[in-house]
Amino acid sequence: MKHITLLIIVLCTFQISTAQKLSNKQIAELVQDYKKDIRGPYYRIKWFCKDGTIRDPKDPCPDDIGGGIQHASFKENALKLRKTNNLYFAEILAANEIEPFLDTKNHFNRLKQYQVNKYLVSVDDGWVLQKGQFYRGSVQSEDEQAWGKDFFETILKDDELLNENFYLIKQALKDIPHNGDTNTAQLMRSQSKTISEDYEKFMDLRIKIHGQPEASDVARVENFYANNDSKLDTDLRKDFNELISTMKLHYAPLDLSKFEAEINNLPKDNSVTQYLKTFISNSKTSDLSVLINNISEALNEIRKGVTTFKSPRHRLAILDISNNLEHYMLTKVQEWQPEDLQTHMHKILTLVCAANGTGLIEDWEYASIENKLNSIYAKENLTIDDLSQFLNISRSVVEWSAALVKANYTEVVNTYTAFEPLAYGFIDDRVRSSVALNLGDAVSKLGKLFAELTNIKSNVSGVENSGSFRGLNPGYTFGKLVVVDGNPDDVEVNSKNIYVFERPPADLKPIAGIMTVSEGNLVSHVQLLARNLGIPNAALSYENLKSLKKHDGKNVFFAVSSKGNIKLKLDDEMTDVEKSLFDKKERSKAIIEVPTNQIRLDQKTVINMREVDADDSGKVCGPKAANLGELKKLFPNNVVEGIIIPFGIFRMHMDLQMPGQSKTYWTFLNDTFAKAEQMKNEGKNDSEIENFQLEALEKLHKAIVNIDLAPEFVSDLKSQFKTAFNGNMGNVPVFLRSDTNMEDLKEFTGAGLNLTLFNIKDENEILNGIKRVWASAYTERSFKWRQKYLSNPENVFPSILIIPSVDVDYSGVMITKGINSGNDDDLTVAFSRGAGGAVDGQSAETRLITKFEDVLISPARQPDYIRLPDSGGTKSYFTGFERPILNPKNIQEIREMAKEVRNKIDSEDSHQAFDVEFGFQNDKLWLFQIRPFVENKAAKSSDYLNSITPKIDNNKIVNRNTKL
Repeated sequence: MKHITLLIIVLCTFQISTAQKLSNKQIAELVQDYKKDIRGPYYRIKWFCKDGTIRDPKDPCPDDIGGGIQHASFKENALKLRKTNNLYFAEILAANEIEPFLDTKNHFNRLKQYQVNKYLVSVDDGWVLQKGQFYRGSVQSEDEQAWGKDFFETILKDDELLNENFYLIKQALKDIPHNGDTNTAQLMRSQSKTISEDYEKFMDLRIKIHGQPEASDVARVENFYANNDSKLDTDLRKDFNELISTMKLHYAPLDLSKFEAEINNLPKDNSVTQYLKTFISNSKTSDLSVLINNISEALNEIRKGVTTFKSPRHRLAILDISNNLEHYMLTKVQEWQPEDLQTHMHKILTLVCAANGTGLIEDWEYASIENKLNSIYAKENLTIDDLSQFLNISRSVVEWSAALVKANYTEVVNTYTAFEPLAYGFIDDRVRSSVALNLGDAVSKLGKLFAELTNIKSNVSGVENSGSFRGLNPGYTFGKLVVVDGNPDDVEVNSKNIYVFERPPADLKPIAGIMTVSEGNLVSHVQLLARNLGIPNAALSYENLKSLKKHDGKNVFFAVSSKGNIKLKLDDEMTDVEKSLFDKKERSKAIIEVPTNQIRLDQKTVINMREVDADDSGKVCGPKAANLGELKKLFPNNVVEGIIIPFGIFRMHMDLQMPGQSKTYWTFLNDTFAKAEQMKNEGKNDSEIENFQLEALEKLHKAIVNIDLAPEFVSDLKSQFKTAFNGNMGNVPVFLRSDTNMEDLKEFTGAGLNLTLFNIKDENEILNGIKRVWASAYTERSFKWRQKYLSNPENVFPSILIIPSVDVDYSGVMITKGINSGNDDDLTVAFSRGAGGAVDGQSAETRLITKFEDVLISPARQPDYIRLPDSGGTKSYFTGFERPILNPKNIQEIREMAKEVRNKIDSEDSHQAFDVEFGFQNDKLWLFQIRPFVENKAAKSSDYLNSITPKIDNNKIVNRNTKL
């Protein structure tokens, strides 16, 4: 019998461990089941004893084994969900060990799930515990409080953990019970949301509470309740009373005596304790601006000095004080309404300081901008240019703050949103409950004033606050507006549409125009393509994105000037001049023909990269290999070895018989384009022609992936591989980089359209990878970009550059000009940790490097990165943002490298800027690619764009007493 029981246990364990992952649809159905169940995901109440045994409710744990705690156990399907999908619903804290719950190895995923669960409970009447929240005894609040206190006192022993995750820990303190605390801000928003859903007339007040909360809202809600009492049912009356109670608690006056008592429990000789005692005496004032300024500075002192407290109990106490001070500041800051420019700039300075003190930006980021902001504020004569710099830096801090919240929570929120759409509001809720909301409001008001002073006004149909719109690339277009509020990666884009994204997708197909809340970085492939092709591109706030939803699906005109002001109007609002911009005759001028007369297809052996230079580009190989060969000659110690599979080898394989066809691969390709031309002459519509081409190219793509490589080519490749890399194929990890004749043209960059394979070591993977890279030229995305801008897209010839992997610590892109400043002597640099940095749209550390200055444009906000192990493939890691990526030594090396590139590389255009990909390994600079930096000059010189670009006197003095 024991053996049978053991067999059953083994089988059950095997079934759970090998059970298939549930689909999002199945999880959504399970959530609905839990909502209807009086116990939710819980099973039964049990005693959990210190010795690991579990007892029934009426059989408590005896004292002689250490006692125990009582709470609910979980249903089998809830436990199974943990194993199959790593999803933890309705966590009972007291049931957990500290480290598995913290989940450091998975970027604190389980802790963050607990926070998202708490949010869902607050906005959806208990969520999976809609009925289960009344299951008596399932959770014991005193045990949860005790566990939370132990949890924080354990993790706060770790200085590194605290410094690297200051923001996350402060947020966790708001959610994990440990001191009789509640998150009143979130509760207030969720209670008002619930009422507005049941009573539509309350919607205006709900929007006010969410968007511009202030203490006077309490009276507004009380008046609304009194005026509508007779129309409310019992449940709504109860909801209103609970909301009013929460709001009064939320907006309670600052109890300095309570703070004083808490401070007196801290070590008296600690400098932070002494600072806070001074803060108490200085804050007994009715001057709101002084009080908020004092709190802001106190928050910074606490952040700087939290690790000077050696006891984790004291660290917990000081962080709770920090959260309480932040809470009070947020309840009062809306009452501080400066009337003139000088005072308003002071308010922004104060809130930027608070953003640092609350962890929304890092200390080093604040240090990079603090002196600049203060020096502008203190200037005797304030110019338009000064005000512009102040505005841009302040606006950046708002963006950095929101991006930090997203960097911490996007991964887990995306996971939950896939089966529970309400989870998507979590990040917005965190931003709204932070100083970023008030700072964003203050910066928008400054932007509005600046627009009035300079006449740089964005005109967006139906949007009152358009001061947050900021043009990135000049251009104009017309098309259907599509607003994507959420993950953009699964959106199927249409080349004729204008898209508004929360963040740009990494693998973007051709579109007519783009606006993004998170612009990614200035030198990602998406941004470079947009800039090169004159696709109008702008950044906007999340509030702006939501306000544009009313235009979703409508045809609009969208234009961005070189000064960054934009126009967006509905089609029936367009002027005759704007309509005339879209005559087919004018648009046809953008089509480019790729020269093919110099291509040498007789080169049918593998080439060592040392044998080519820039003159070979477009002849035997593409520009990547040719230019890297040139760089190898110019910078032999900074460029790896390489070998090249030339155009001729690709064409040799394309002349083979295509399986299932009575023709070669090459003939099939040309017949496809000939047939498309015939369909066009027959009057077929564009979409029918495109669908025919895509279907044929998909067939060609699959056939090339499975093509048989010529034995003589494979033998030659192995021989050249060993000669160049001093190791046999299969022993040296390499990159395979597609390198076509249709990229890095003067008018068309083609950046990132074809495949690069990372760190491949296995011989068969390398051989199969060659076929995949060849085939990538015929993917839908690659074809669509070429088809839209090139007149002969069928004449694509891919070569392949093979280089050994360099496991860089960080990598990125340099443009040898100031992209935003327009200065040819400046450098724009974007870097991310690990390999492949910045080019795929990561939120990269972006800097403007001048001869004497290093200006931070935006810090990195990419929480994950990859390294390249010698075993091949990639390995993922997570990172914090507590230190910059580039160090001063790196920045000086970048300046020197840029100088050498400009001096050594010949160009017909003396002002030609270059796009350089490189990385650092142990502070050594490695060059990986160089190409011309291509901009769309037609967009810049457009008469229409010039007509909407205001003329600005940057030296004009601004009166600091100007009324807002």
